[in-house]
Amino acid sequence: MSETAIAFPHLGIYLDNVPKNFTVFGFTIALYGVVIAIGMGAGLWMALHVAKKYGHDTELIWDFFLYGIVFGIIGARIYYVVFAWDFYKNDLMSIFNLRKGGLAIYGGVIAAFLTLFIFCRKKKINYFTMMDICVPGLALGQAIGRWGNFFNREAFGEYTDSLFAMQLPVAAVRPHEITENISAHMAGVTDYIQVHPTFLYECLWNIMVIAAMLLVWKYKQFEGEIALVYLGGYGLGRSWIEGFRTDQLHLPGTQVPVSQLLAVVLVIFSVVMYVYVMRKRKTQKGSGEEQQ
Repeated sequence: MSETAIAFPHLGIYLDNVPKNFTVFGFTIALYGVVIAIGMGAGLWMALHVAKKYGHDTELIWDFFLYGIVFGIIGARIYYVVFAWDFYKNDLMSIFNLRKGGLAIYGGVIAAFLTLFIFCRKKKINYFTMMDICVPGLALGQAIGRWGNFFNREAFGEYTDSLFAMQLPVAAVRPHEITENISAHMAGVTDYIQVHPTFLYECLWNIMVIAAMLLVWKYKQFEGEIALVYLGGYGLGRSWIEGFRTDQLHLPGTQVPVSQLLAVVLVIFSVVMYVYVMRKRKTQKGSGEEQQ
């Protein structure tokens, strides 16, 4: 298997030349970065579409976009570096080298939510409303951005022989991401591994979460409801998909995958908050009827 090949044998898909980058006027451009940029653009489009459809000010989306992107990337990097500190502690300058990857989506999400909170306080607008407008775009950006992992041959899962099994050339992946389980299934094979395409799972899951959010918008009962659908929906999928991955970030001193734990916490949080808000609304409605 050549270093540039990727295959999905059970689907009959054999791609012989999938590059990681390309050159324009002597400059090397990583396809990972191109895909992330496309995801950002698509996410902006989705947020503008939602804002316009439901009668909100699209200028606020444009105003927030740059802040969200910049601090989202910073947050994604900080999250990754903190939980992969052993890799960076002896070479601190490598922290600033994003060309080798190392962005954690949950770090970007946390930073984006915090940035949006500050933005809304400054603009004196409803934070929960803005979250509802932005999260479908965030999920779309994530769905597209995951294809950057495809081009980088990274963020894959353990060995599988399922319908979606993906074959990657050994020479194109990071050695520490090839587990003993993967190696044990390479009997007689030395040039490729066969694994779960977790990037694809997450992409498809995010599309379903987007569909759920847009459906709930039609029956939205309170501000922040769509954000809870995102947090719970994405968290539910991530808690499952993270279990397959071989590049998990762990809580220091443990073998607990930090993103899987966070995903579970957010699922619980979203369910509890949804029940709490709905009960509060019911109580307030009952009190209002009694006063009448």
